[in-house]
Formats: sequence, C-alpha cells, structure tokens
Amino acid sequence: MLQQPQLEADASWKQRFRRVTTRTQIAKANPQRGLAASNRTGVSQLYAWDVATGELRQLTDRAGGVPGGVIAPDARWIFYLDDQQGNEIGHWVRVPFAGGPPEDITPELPPYASWGLSLNRTSSVIGVSVANDNGFQLYALPVEADDTIGEPQALFQTNKLMLGPALSYDGSVAVVAVPQGTGGLHFKLVALDRRSGAHLAELSDGADTSVEMKMFAPLPDDMRILGTSNRSGNSRPLLWNPRTGERADLLLPGVEGEVQPEDWSADGQHILLCQYRQAVQQLYLYNVLDNTAQKLEHPRGVFEGVSFGPDGQIFAHWQDATHPPQLIALDAQTGKLLRTVLISGEVPPSRPWRSMTFPSTDGTPIQGWLALPEGDGPFPTILDTHGGPTAVMMEYYSAGAQAWLDHGYAFATINYRGSTTFGREFEQQIWGDVGHWEVEDMVAAQRWLVDQGISAPHQILLTGWSYGGYLTLQALGKRPELWAGGLAGIAIADWAIQYEDSAETLKGYLLALLGGTPDEKPEVYAAASPITYVERVQAPVLVIQGSNDSRCPPRPMRLYEARMKELGKQIEVHWFDAGHGSYVVDQTIQHQELMLEFAYRVLQSRQ
Repeated sequence: MLQQPQLEADASWKQRFRRVTTRTQIAKANPQRGLAASNRTGVSQLYAWDVATGELRQLTDRAGGVPGGVIAPDARWIFYLDDQQGNEIGHWVRVPFAGGPPEDITPELPPYASWGLSLNRTSSVIGVSVANDNGFQLYALPVEADDTIGEPQALFQTNKLMLGPALSYDGSVAVVAVPQGTGGLHFKLVALDRRSGAHLAELSDGADTSVEMKMFAPLPDDMRILGTSNRSGNSRPLLWNPRTGERADLLLPGVEGEVQPEDWSADGQHILLCQYRQAVQQLYLYNVLDNTAQKLEHPRGVFEGVSFGPDGQIFAHWQDATHPPQLIALDAQTGKLLRTVLISGEVPPSRPWRSMTFPSTDGTPIQGWLALPEGDGPFPTILDTHGGPTAVMMEYYSAGAQAWLDHGYAFATINYRGSTTFGREFEQQIWGDVGHWEVEDMVAAQRWLVDQGISAPHQILLTGWSYGGYLTLQALGKRPELWAGGLAGIAIADWAIQYEDSAETLKGYLLALLGGTPDEKPEVYAAASPITYVERVQAPVLVIQGSNDSRCPPRPMRLYEARMKELGKQIEVHWFDAGHGSYVVDQTIQHQELMLEFAYRVLQSRQ
C-alpha cells in the first residue's frame, strides 16, 4: 500500500543520513598518523587523525565541505583541491598536519581540473596531473629540505586522457596511464625519468587491452610498480620494473575473476589483493617471496580503502546493507575481525539486500541487488542505476535505499553493461554505443521484477545519480511505456553540449567513451543523448541538479527542461548551489524528501 512520505524532523529514515561517516588514510611512512574525511559536523571536512587514540582534529571549515584529500607519507602535510563551490576546478593546496591556513602548491599555473596527486615514499616529490585548455599535463614539484615547494617541472603532456601519477620510492621515476593507439579507454603505462623528463619505457599488452598502475614498491632499492592487465579478459595483478623492463604476473591458481591490488606491506613482502565475483569481494594476502596467495577469513560485506595498518593489522572500511560504513581492524595473517576502530553511530534497523541475476534482452546475465519492504508484493518499486559507468554496485549501506524501503517500496539496483569487475567484454560493450545496452538491461530488469511478482507493473520508477541520472532520462525516452516516473540526480541530458561545457578531465573521458568529439561522431552523440528522445517521454520527471557542476554542467539540463516544458511534458528541476553532489547532510536529506514527495504524488495520481 502506498505510504505518505514521513517528513517530520525526527523521522527514523533521516537518522541514517545523519550518522557519522568517516573515511581514512594512513600515512605510509608514519602509520600512527592519518587523514580522515568526516561529516561529524553535518558537513564533510578534513581532519588530522591520531591513529592510536582515534582523536580527530578538524583542519578545514568550508561551507560546501571537502570530500577528501591526500596525506603525505611522512604525515607532515595534507593536500586537497581548493575549488569554487564544488566545481572541481581550482588549485591543489596543502595544510600542515598540525593545522594552519592552506598554501597553494601551484600558484604559477592557471586554474585546472585534476584527478591525481601523489607523493613518493620520502615525501620529497609531489606529482600532480592537471587538465585545462591545453590538455593533460604532468608536473613534478620538489619539496626542499626547509619544506618549501620548488618550481613545477613539466614531465608529460597529452591531449588524451591521463591517469596517475605514481612515483617511485625515491621519486626518480613517474608512471602514468594513457590511452593507446587512437584513444578509447585501453590504457598503457608510460614511465618517465623525473629528473630529466626522459621517456624511460612503456608497458602495453596490445591494442584491445588495458594496463593500469596502482603503486610502487615500498623499498628504496626496488623499482617495481604494482598494476593490473586485463589481457586475460579480467583485470589481474602484475609487477613491472620500468628500469629493467622485467615484468611478472602474480600467480593466483584457483582465484578466478577480477583481482585488484589494494596495498603493499612496508617490508615489501606481502600484497593485499581483492577478488571480485558477481559483485562480491574476497581478500587475499599474497606472499611476494614465494608467490603464494592466502585466502583471508574476513566478514562478508563491502571493503574499501583496504590497507596495512599498524601493529600487524589490516585496516578496512567495511559495510553491508544493514551496517553503515565503519573502520575495522583485521588480523593480518588470518583476516579475522579484531575490533572496530571508528564507528558510524547508531542507526535504525535496516532491511537486507540479496543478489539477483536475470537474463537481459540478448540473454547476457545481469547481476543486481534486491531489497523488499515488509508485507506482500507486488510493490511499488524503485529501479536504481549506479554512476560511473566505470563502477560496480555492491552490497552497500544506502540511507536512500532504506528510506524507500521504509515507505513500502521495493528497491532494485543493477550492474548494467559497462559496469566493472564483470570482465573486459561486459565493460567495453557500451563503448561507442552509450545508452543502448544499459537501457536494454534496465528493460530486462523491469520484466524480471514484474514476472517474479515483486513489482506492480505500472508502479516502477527509475532513479540514479550522475551516469545513473543519465540512464534514468535515457530510459524514460527510449522505453517510455514501462515507467511510472523518473528521479534523476546530477544527470547528463545532451552529450554534445556536455562535451562543450565539461572540465577538461571529463572531455578526455568523453572522447574515449564515445569514440571522438561531437563533430567527429555526431550520430553517436545524438543517439546517446536523452534530449534526442524528449518527445517520446510520457512519465513525470524530477531532476536534482548542481548549479556549479563541471562534470554534468548546467546548460544541457536547462535545455532539456525547456524542451520538456515546450512540449507540455511534466518536469520539475531542483537546482542546488554545489557541484557534483552535496557534502552537506541536511541537503542530502532535503533531496531525499523531494524524491519521496514526488514519487508519492506520481503514483497516487495513477491509482
């Protein structure tokens, strides 16, 4: 039965949003210190973290929040991107671990977008990749003995996408990942001499494969870098020495599927690995000396930020559908749970998720997650699609999903074509054909949910944020007869205008994903764009969009909204003053309220 939204200030579903969430990093060369990003004040800010005592000392106080940063290995400095109201364009700054005003580390450069900042193990070199009108550039910044930062040294430039950098222990070698051949998202590694800028070596496994890096060895005399290659069809770990050219793939007999490296122990003897199979993780401890892998006996759930911690422990952020994220310590030899390091606070009881698998319209198996409210179905249903698309939905704790369940909705979320960890072919099927196979998978999910008696056929609403918001709009236009409504967050409406207005980091990604520029591939951009199908939309639409977003800029959505209204379609657009999402707890609650009210009105009108 359809339930009215619970909007009172003390509604139980709001308590889940107000829980304290803390993400951490440990300083590699000073593991008693760390960096935390926490919403304990109601807004995500950065904190200096005393690992032994758990004490957090606030370092930033920005009105819109700071989602994360980087701590130097020696823990003397903490870095974050100082942007304008969440637009992700600005300059990297540093603040002392002891606290103090931010210092711009690249004052000579014009404002830029950036996905990458890293330091070598001795914190004597900073590597920064930036993107602006001139493409992607890699700079090395020496840190002098008096802690001043020297002039940026340009090491590499490309008009294509660039990931990284990773820096060797002594900072003498920098490695980045760049697309190979004519572009796309097939990467190769490029190693550069940091002092001279000379091109040292490249690692590629062929035009249709991708090699990516994780981190350099933690020892001064070891020049190997830990990375992955998907030449087997799944990403698997490898070691490569760009000085000698030696390469070794880790031996993992019996460990199937995708395996990603997570961390390298300070003594260089062990590597933490994470296996993914059907969106379920399993951790392994790999012995570098004898090439053996030990399966760890950890709790089931989702692990993020897995790393070697102090005192022979493994630290990890763990969660599942009924337990909010918390930092836990595992035994480094067995993986067994030892203790909770940082908790998230009390929350109301939550309903579990279960894995589901169904055939898509072409027979391809699609995995997803399903949660049901109390009572008997069929239920009004929320069909969710994750962002990315290069991401995977696992058994996360989701305050939003639980809010829908509290109100009597079934909640389903799927790993559509383009999602990671299901193999190279599955991920790459959407490249150059964006918005086609993903929608087919959504259509198949709708059919399966109805056939199973889970969903009322005329009460299924689509939702998602970022790329998931895009898929919400795309499916509403391509298969309009299937959906009762759509709730799209920070969505993409027109890929061509998106390309024109996006930050340079995103332009590089769009070039790779869609196979060229809008001028080079006009038919591809048009077929992928929700605005192309706007005349076919039947269901009411709610959009929640950031006015300062450089990933999903405002202009495409304003054009989509105007076209919908011109055609007499039902659309409501709520603009908020931030970038690609909100880091303010009360604002995320407001967004959920808007969606609950909208869904109730839409479904009530159909009864």
